[in-house]
Amino acid sequence: MIIDTHIHENRYSSDSFIDFKDAVDTAKLRGLNGICITNHENNDLRNEIGDWALINGVLVIVGAEVLTHEGDILVFGLRDIPKEKVSAEYLLEKVKKANGVAMAAHPFRTNNRGLGNNIRKLAPLLSAVESFNGSTLAHHNLMTYSLAAEYNLASIGSSDAHVIEKIGTYSTKFYDVIRDEKDFIEAIKSGNFHPVMRKDGEFKNLDYNYHMNTREKTDSISSKYGESEVVYERTFGSI
Repeated sequence: MIIDTHIHENRYSSDSFIDFKDAVDTAKLRGLNGICITNHENNDLRNEIGDWALINGVLVIVGAEVLTHEGDILVFGLRDIPKEKVSAEYLLEKVKKANGVAMAAHPFRTNNRGLGNNIRKLAPLLSAVESFNGSTLAHHNLMTYSLAAEYNLASIGSSDAHVIEKIGTYSTKFYDVIRDEKDFIEAIKSGNFHPVMRKDGEFKNLDYNYHMNTREKTDSISSKYGESEVVYERTFGSI
């Protein structure tokens, strides 16, 4: 199964331009089996669709992207999202007690929202690392991939889409059958997955030379991301 594990929709993430229904329809059109909606500091979408739902043949799993004092963390299986900013360790301990999973989001993005080298001390509490983020510069992704390998942490791929064009840029290929949130959490814990990229209309195992070469063939789209400025990097041929 191929799942884009990090997408924002515009009802509960104020910086997103993506309508929820459009996210599902686009995911289906691009051949994704599932998407994870990870809105900022909330999982309020649960109140509408539950922990997960099968919509138009696409598995939708609700998680959250939580900004801690050290940086952003993707969490799944945590019902009680902290209402105030907390330390990464505190959040990760809460996720562990809830039998959920947590992944470092875009660790080396240069907008003060990534865990960066804090991963070194937090590695025992992390389930995986978002090594390939479709809204992060290529060399920052590869810095993350290197650190994940150093600490034997599994790598996921995701789009971090805030605009519809980004959905599926990077995703994660799972070798387990995932039917619901419980299966997803167990699959993350198993580590039986790897990141993929969308190229020429297909999802392919990552070609690292291609990934780096696209740095010379990108157009940068500036977009407001909360109070920070982020460059959305469109990789030609990957969408």
